[in-house]
Amino acid sequence: MKAFVMAAGAGTRLRPLTYAIPKPMVPVVNKPVLEHTIENLIAHGIRSVVVNLHSYPAIIKKHFGTGARHKIHITYSTEKSLLGTAGGVKKMEDLFDSTFVVMSGDGLTDIDLTKAIAFHKKNKALATMVIKAIDTKFDYGVTLTDKGGRIKRFIEKPSWSDVFANTVNTGMYILEPEVFRYIPADTFYDFGSQMWPDLLKKKKRIFGYVMDEYWTDVGNLAEYKKGVRDALDRKLKIEIPGTQIKPGIWVGKGTTIGTGVQLHAPCVIGDYCFIGKNAIIGKYSTVGDHTTIGEKAAIYNSILWEKVTVAKNVHLDNCIIGYDAKVSADISVFEGAVLNID
Repeated sequence: MKAFVMAAGAGTRLRPLTYAIPKPMVPVVNKPVLEHTIENLIAHGIRSVVVNLHSYPAIIKKHFGTGARHKIHITYSTEKSLLGTAGGVKKMEDLFDSTFVVMSGDGLTDIDLTKAIAFHKKNKALATMVIKAIDTKFDYGVTLTDKGGRIKRFIEKPSWSDVFANTVNTGMYILEPEVFRYIPADTFYDFGSQMWPDLLKKKKRIFGYVMDEYWTDVGNLAEYKKGVRDALDRKLKIEIPGTQIKPGIWVGKGTTIGTGVQLHAPCVIGDYCFIGKNAIIGKYSTVGDHTTIGEKAAIYNSILWEKVTVAKNVHLDNCIIGYDAKVSADISVFEGAVLNID
């Protein structure tokens, strides 16, 4: 079976972080979201994936290459002009001749795809939308199904007075190749607002599979922070790189930890880092590869990307520090997002 991963989004809601990298490359516990997605596909037997690209395509290609390092074959589809979620898949139609999976590049999940695919095939569906029950405010469209899971209605970003269910579209789909008949070629076309309502109107066999596992959309800063925190709390099953030296504390290879350093679980420190004497890496902090933390610096509830330099006596609390950023000595940063842009 093959998969298509939608990774062409501009990531405007994650700015300023996505001024320098594409949205799917935003790291969660020191791995890009897209890498977690690909690892989940592999876990469920999928060995061939198409990834569409638009923003900073070279960064994704450099990281994943042909997919050989991950033991999966990756084909890239670069969109000079965005074609929409469904239009991007339509462009690569010739590569899909049997049941296939569509995944969102900014979705963080440990979904059991094997169960979802079995549901799809049992119902002989043309298209199955993976839906999730949520308790938060409705930033997403609501999907209504009957007792058998067949989709009966969509409500796009409803007000509370419109809410009859709390199951939302996760941007993950299981589709049959026949679906390409209903997607126009060479034009912008969207799954959520165009294809699914059209299939419903045509009374096609479309179903909603309610997933039980973890899912969040890391498309904005609040959800991104939540995803990292949930990963550290082990609320989702993703691989955290490094060795767990104590419960909830992961440290990568080649990392030096000075005397008097305090590490508070849960936290992650990447490969080839240097943590200076008497520094503190507090709870819910992740430190990216090749990062230097100065003496007596204190990092709390913060996300540091790769190659960050934090000087001595710095205090960071609830911050996101982007690639290659440098934080000067003897300062405190609270509730901030810092990015070094060349």
